[in-house]
Amino acid sequence: MLHKLNQFAILITARFWNSQYEWAAHHRYGLQAGLEPDLVADLAAGKRPASTDANEAAVYDFCHELLYTREISDKAFAAAKAKFGERGVVDLIGVMGYYNIVSMALNSDRYPLPDGAKPELEALNQ
Repeated sequence: MLHKLNQFAILITARFWNSQYEWAAHHRYGLQAGLEPDLVADLAAGKRPASTDANEAAVYDFCHELLYTREISDKAFAAAKAKFGERGVVDLIGVMGYYNIVSMALNSDRYPLPDGAKPELEALNQ
């Protein structure tokens, strides 16, 4: 799985948890890895990114569906598997799982943003 797509999965997970610190760190890393600013802005706003390539669309559909429905449809699984293979799907689940734990820990601890940083995410009705 490409670094850019890993960063995208991390941002999708951070957005789900409204994890301000996680978002602040990985927003920058995602842009450095090649994610488009408009894609990140749409995600921050709680919208499906308007502009995605086929790989980003597969990651978004897989991650969003798994986080919000707690299961994955055959269609989303098959699309991700076709793009990334079984190992790539397992890697994607692993990245999401790890950053779920990180987001929960940071939110529970109310981990502060770096000095001068402002929260970038507004709470979403989920």
